[in-house]
Amino acid sequence: MRLPSQRHLFDLPEGLTWLNCAYMSPQSRAVGDAGREALERKAKPWLVRPEDFFTESETLRRLFASLVDADPEGVALVPSVSYGMAAAAANLPVRVGQRLLVLADEFPSNVYPWRELAERSGGQVVTVRRPQDGDWTQALLAELDERTALVAVPHCHWTDGGLVDLERVGARAREVGAALAVDGTQSVGALPLSVARVRPDFLVTAGYKWLMGPYSQGYLYVAPKWREGRPLEHNWLLRGGSEDFSRLVDYRDDFQPGARRFDVGERSNFVLVPMAIAALRQLLAWGVADIQATLTVLTERVARGAREMRLEVVDESLRGGHLMGLKRTGGYAPDVAARLAARQVYVSVRGDSLRVSPHLYNTEADVDRLLEELDALV
Repeated sequence: MRLPSQRHLFDLPEGLTWLNCAYMSPQSRAVGDAGREALERKAKPWLVRPEDFFTESETLRRLFASLVDADPEGVALVPSVSYGMAAAAANLPVRVGQRLLVLADEFPSNVYPWRELAERSGGQVVTVRRPQDGDWTQALLAELDERTALVAVPHCHWTDGGLVDLERVGARAREVGAALAVDGTQSVGALPLSVARVRPDFLVTAGYKWLMGPYSQGYLYVAPKWREGRPLEHNWLLRGGSEDFSRLVDYRDDFQPGARRFDVGERSNFVLVPMAIAALRQLLAWGVADIQATLTVLTERVARGAREMRLEVVDESLRGGHLMGLKRTGGYAPDVAARLAARQVYVSVRGDSLRVSPHLYNTEADVDRLLEELDALV
């Protein structure tokens, strides 16, 4: 179902066209209100009860689990994709000579951890080249064989929205005994993703883009086989019995159940967590499938106009409906994004693509404005 414009829920100035959710989402008024209320509570610490270190974190864990069709026991609260991928890299075994597959032009947080893992294990990072036909799934499957220890991929490529069929790639990874680590930052919240169907070993996503929450609040899903693994840090909240503040000096070796051992220290952040809760509740109320259906209408309109300008666009069947890249023969002027911003139209340049990423606060009029301004520049 296509959703009506939700611009009234956001504090976006008149005349500003923000088509840049893949860079950072604006916060809804409800998320901002939650943050202000949380700041007021933190200013009065007598209002923060010991149980508050646990209750809101568990609410957030359950909400994210609902969003990705996971069990809450598999969700850890982390500050960033780099943190979550580092936790994965600390637990994945790699033998000498085994291959770790990443995509060409991948975001650095899903490359650097695997380079370090390969260096210390004797493995080899193999970069899957960008396919001429835009089909990342086939390109991955062609490289994925018994030599592979790990496939580290996004759901949508961050530069242009190119899709990876995670169910097919995950099934093949299991056939050859490889692990699957997914960066869902540019898809989760805008494109349906079910960990029950994909069955990743690890799924990490930042929360300030398509999840429309605050910066430094992210999420890590850990498959059951890894939940007894080694955490990156040893903070007090992760240990058994930490709810009893009077007994914290009775040091314990056991952890809180599930993936909680991978939670970042101070995960009970009394400002960020309430904001993230408000954001996820709104996304669940809208429905991710309906968000995707609505944004697909907008990006298809962008694609039609872009092709009339002789710009290259990945075929709709091979990219997400919420995120797209427009390529131009010979490239763009270095200041193209700045010149659009001067006209109050905001997009990003990533790689050789002009990246367009709308959300529910955008309308067809915003798309037409982008195309008009872009046509004058190219």
